[in-house]
Amino acid sequence: MSTPNITAEVRDALADGRPVVALESTILSHGLPPGRNREVAARLERVIRDRGAVPATIAVLGGVPKVGLTEAELDHVCDPAGDLVKLSRRDLGAAYALGRDGATTVAGTATIAHQAGIGVFATGGLGGVHRGARDTWDVSADLDVLASTPVLVVCSGVKSILDVAATLELLETRSIPVLGYRADRFPAFYRRESPYDVPWRVEDAEEAAAVVRAHRTVPGGSGVLLANPIAPADEMSRELHDRLLAEGLDLLVREGVRGKDVTPALLEHFHRASGGASLDANEALVLANAALAAEVAVAL
Repeated sequence: MSTPNITAEVRDALADGRPVVALESTILSHGLPPGRNREVAARLERVIRDRGAVPATIAVLGGVPKVGLTEAELDHVCDPAGDLVKLSRRDLGAAYALGRDGATTVAGTATIAHQAGIGVFATGGLGGVHRGARDTWDVSADLDVLASTPVLVVCSGVKSILDVAATLELLETRSIPVLGYRADRFPAFYRRESPYDVPWRVEDAEEAAAVVRAHRTVPGGSGVLLANPIAPADEMSRELHDRLLAEGLDLLVREGVRGKDVTPALLEHFHRASGGASLDANEALVLANAALAAEVAVAL
């Protein structure tokens, strides 16, 4: 694997033992509309700095894994004309060899972050088991990567368009600890709660850091998932959420959407039919996750 190109700020922080928080780039290139994505990129880095940590947004540019991006590189990642491909862990070698530009998913970001020596990573939602996976075998690589990569991932659970119960079952099978941040139920991204319990609850960043520290002494090398529910003021109403989900599932059947096209089609329906509510929720929760990740990184 190519050696990551680490900015001086991030490299110095790591050398000095100061807290660093990794950020993915797929949310910027593929998850938010142009203009808004660049604003969120700046806000994410600012909220981490405000809490005493150093941000390290990760992407692959010209075939080189970048840990920490310059302003110009963030502009490029957020520019639709940049045509960045999505890079999971399986795609990194090809992108390196072929000199491509790519935005890293949770799996890709966790891999590069760990290689660079960063142990805390903030994102919006984790990938999971897709509905109908018994037939399609459509399961996000995020789960297997987290099973073998000792990085703390702070997220707001998984989107309700996925099979939440099966995702939690697979997290257990892969021996990945799941912590609820001041919560007893696993969050469902746009909604604060799913119907499913989390196995462990922590009340503050110090407790989360203590669990991470102790888990890293246990043989196996898996990561830890810290599930941070969206704030009550920012969550999508149940009525709107359930209507959009039902409409989206009907849309899939009507248009014959299958496999890897299912999630993008459902998310596009949420964004289009919610009048921007889903984008507002997405932005709010990822900023909150970055803030919490920074607090845990400082505690660590």
